[in-house]
Amino acid sequence: MSAAGTWNLTTNTPMGAQKGTLELAVDGNSLTGTMSGQQGTIELENGQVDGDSVSWHAKITSPMPMTLEFSGTVDGDSISGSVKLGAFGNATFSGERA
Repeated sequence: MSAAGTWNLTTNTPMGAQKGTLELAVDGNSLTGTMSGQQGTIELENGQVDGDSVSWHAKITSPMPMTLEFSGTVDGDSISGSVKLGAFGNATFSGERA
């Protein structure tokens, strides 16, 4: 199933669970979209799709500037994976299609 669409996402960070909305569009192997949450809306960068696998980067400025590196898998109406939090290690994320 395509990754395209709207997802209700939860990222389990060292600062607790962060909830947000992920909007994804797919064009061939290219993944574009936005993430919205407490930080505002962030444009996704370097998005890629390979079968059920997805990956993208999101640059945040709060609580400090950092590039989050997401990689995950779409399974029907579920998405899950890991995110690199720069110097803060790794976290997990999961979500359901809205």
